[in-house]
Amino acid sequence: MTPHAHVRLEGTVPVPLTQSDAFELFTPTGERRWAEGWDPSFPASGADETKPGTVFQTKRHHGVTWVLVACDRPHSITYSNVSENDRAGLIRVSCEPNGDGMTTARVVYDMTALSDEGDASLREFAAHYEHFMRDWQSAIARAVAPPGRR
Repeated sequence: MTPHAHVRLEGTVPVPLTQSDAFELFTPTGERRWAEGWDPSFPASGADETKPGTVFQTKRHHGVTWVLVACDRPHSITYSNVSENDRAGLIRVSCEPNGDGMTTARVVYDMTALSDEGDASLREFAAHYEHFMRDWQSAIARAVAPPGRR
């Protein structure tokens, strides 16, 4: 088997909310508030979507299966992410207060390609990761802005 690409990407996103409120934006359904097209579906019903072992799927980007690996509310949440024949890995979001009711979300993607096509896709994702984080920042800022300022 030919080795495939592996990347570890880190970025930060300022969130104009308290740590607890910012954290909620990164839960499976909380992301609906700001991420266009984000619509997780849960094959099993459960009372707490942030319980480790929770599984959900998204159709965006060719369908992805997610497993919540760890959650330390309101500090961090970690997901396993597998997109068949494309890539697999972990995504961790850590929320730290930075004063004045603001939070910094540190976002780490630790991903491995699963195919030659996945190599190309993952390399492109890595090349545009800073832009990806800026898009998150803009989308979150719009979503949490007071009505009339969106």
